[in-house]
Amino acid sequence: MNYEDAIVALADPTRRTIIDKLRGGGLPVGAIADGLPVSRPAVSQHLRVLSDAGLLHVTPKGNKRLYSIAPEGVDSLRRYLDSLWDDALAAFARAAEDQAKGKTDE
Repeated sequence: MNYEDAIVALADPTRRTIIDKLRGGGLPVGAIADGLPVSRPAVSQHLRVLSDAGLLHVTPKGNKRLYSIAPEGVDSLRRYLDSLWDDALAAFARAAEDQAKGKTDE
């Protein structure tokens, strides 16, 4: 599971909607498909992409499969985004320091 696969998978708005639906816990495909503007087979394909990207766990329960968010897949994406945030904050701090030095030199 790497963050690149997660970013590609989450680029699709339907997949982001699916992830949002799963924030409250695991659901079967029928419950996930309810209210979505795509067919149930299309939802299954989206679930496959999210699963292949490491963002979902699939748990058999009787004759259904429950889909839930995979914390480890989300964690790799979060670590990447945190590193971007850290870099942005460091660049902002350097810019602020450079600007402060420029003002004191005048």
